Amino acid sequence: MNHDHKGHEMQPAEAGQGETQGHHHHPLEDFRRRFIVSTILTVPILLLSEPVQELLGIVIQFPGSDYLLLALATVVYFYGGWPFLTGIISELRARMPGMMTLIAVAITVAYVYSSAALLGIIAGEGFFWELATLIDIMLLGHWIEMRSVLGASRALEELVRVMPAEAHRLLDGRSEDVPVDRLAPGDRVLVRPGEKVPVDGTVVEGATSVNEAMLTGESRPVEKRPGDAVIGGAINGEGSIVVEVEKTGAETYLAQVIDLVQKAQESRSRTQDLADRAAFLLVAIALSVGAVTFAAWFALGAGAGFAVERAATVMVIACPHALGLAVPLVIAVSTSLAARSGFLIRDRSAFERAKEITAVVFDKTGTLTEGRAGVTDVLTFDGTAEDDVIRTAAAVEAHSEHPIARGIVRSAEERKLALASVEGFRAIPGVGVEGAVGGRTVRVVGPGYIAERGIGAGDGRAESLQQQGKTVVFLLEDDRLTGALALADIIRPESGEAIRRLKEMGVRCMMLTGDNRDVAAWVAGELGLDEFFAGVLPHEKAEKIREVQQRYRVAMVGDGINDAPALVEADLGIAIGAGTDVAVESADIVLVKSDPRDVAAVVDLSKKTYRKMVENLLWATGYNVVAIPLAAGALIGAGILLTPAAGAVLMSASTVIVAINARRLRV
Repeated sequence: MNHDHKGHEMQPAEAGQGETQGHHHHPLEDFRRRFIVSTILTVPILLLSEPVQELLGIVIQFPGSDYLLLALATVVYFYGGWPFLTGIISELRARMPGMMTLIAVAITVAYVYSSAALLGIIAGEGFFWELATLIDIMLLGHWIEMRSVLGASRALEELVRVMPAEAHRLLDGRSEDVPVDRLAPGDRVLVRPGEKVPVDGTVVEGATSVNEAMLTGESRPVEKRPGDAVIGGAINGEGSIVVEVEKTGAETYLAQVIDLVQKAQESRSRTQDLADRAAFLLVAIALSVGAVTFAAWFALGAGAGFAVERAATVMVIACPHALGLAVPLVIAVSTSLAARSGFLIRDRSAFERAKEITAVVFDKTGTLTEGRAGVTDVLTFDGTAEDDVIRTAAAVEAHSEHPIARGIVRSAEERKLALASVEGFRAIPGVGVEGAVGGRTVRVVGPGYIAERGIGAGDGRAESLQQQGKTVVFLLEDDRLTGALALADIIRPESGEAIRRLKEMGVRCMMLTGDNRDVAAWVAGELGLDEFFAGVLPHEKAEKIREVQQRYRVAMVGDGINDAPALVEADLGIAIGAGTDVAVESADIVLVKSDPRDVAAVVDLSKKTYRKMVENLLWATGYNVVAIPLAAGALIGAGILLTPAAGAVLMSASTVIVAINARRLRV
């Protein structure tokens, strides 16, 4: 099932009512209804059919019973067979006859032949019961298959939802709330702490830090002052800012990401299913063997009735009940196994491709790391203890909303340190925070403040931590340097094991990040990655994936909006479930537990699933190799002629074997 969003040029404005479902809102219900109705009607059809009566040793006949049989069969043929009769048309249009063609041909032959026999146009036995059971099993197979594939992709709706719907527009010093789509370049809007920036623009007043992680993948909050650009959808931090609107609607960064995702989804290669290819072969075989059978018997003077009956039997027997279930059953089992293990398969053909993956590219922020700042190193000066440095810094930072502050406070909580009380707390925009702790003036400041005042640490430890791309803040007590804290995006505890498992499977592991080279090198070193790409801007991620695709079959694992185009571009897109809805919607597989180790599990399950499918296809087609010649009357000389009823028994046996084999995947 492919995500196809043809021609949905969605402007954020109309997104609310945007329908991206197209033809996916009801086929599941439709198949289910057709299956139930057809199955109920099949019971009287079976009871009214002579071969079944012989089998059960009963006789049911009354005036008009034949016509009742014909009427019931006609309803099942047209109502139950409808998806296949319309399916053959689209397959032939696409010049790709597959499963639908085979089913449609078989049921049509069975229906026309049986009706003609019943009405006495030709001499022979009808097999309406075969027609009905075939339709039931095929509807069931398709229904199972559709149910096991999650609904159509709603990535674009999710993307649009990231943008706030309203903005506080400033006019003559007053602010009024207006819909975002009414903003024009040059307007000024107020963005309060914690709100989303409504549009792309430039800060004209105020200073703050914004979190662009879900848009650009940059893990650190980005400081913004007048003159700096901000992206619509980013989350404002601790300060109020006034932004001058530059781009609206289709020009915004987010709208362009939407466009990228959309293009990539439409240009996705449609892999043909194995079962369809097998069905294509069977169509060719069944039609040609059917034709040859008819011609041969007719030429041998066996009479048109007998020749048609043999040909029809061949067609009906070749019709793959087992083949129709071979793949859907394996898929249903593997999908439920996957869901129990904590990953949801959204695109089945992509999951089938997972077995061929030779390289996995991980996004860094939020995927290999936790996407939040945490203290990685504590430096002490003047013999202060580590815990004292954290305790004092956290006491002051506890009053700040800044992500760095939260990281320091969390670190104090993890060490179970009690925080002292602070008097006269104030935030110094762009510098840090200060307050009085136990009578001393305590400041937690950035490297700029230290450099300006010439308070040198002197031993180069802080500099080497900065070179690893970590954020270093300094603790001053009464203008004396007592400590420094290095913060970085914390590496997830499971990441190391995930990389190790994948490498054992012979898969190369790489990392893609918007962060600078130093941060990337530090993470890559800690985890033992094969390669990494740093400083990659969001719109370049999909290009990077294409570069790696020149050498490998690539899976991309990510969690942010900025990963969405890359997830769609990769051979297999895997989203970390705790990420944004957009990433989840653009991915083929979603890891619900946000555990990178599940990536290895996905590849492993894909290999096992494929093996089961092949086994099942061999069973399903193997039966035909035996049954078709017998049905054609190849061994009639030896007194062996396969009646439609015997064909049906053989067919049921192969279907049962296939079903049992699919279940064995659970073991």
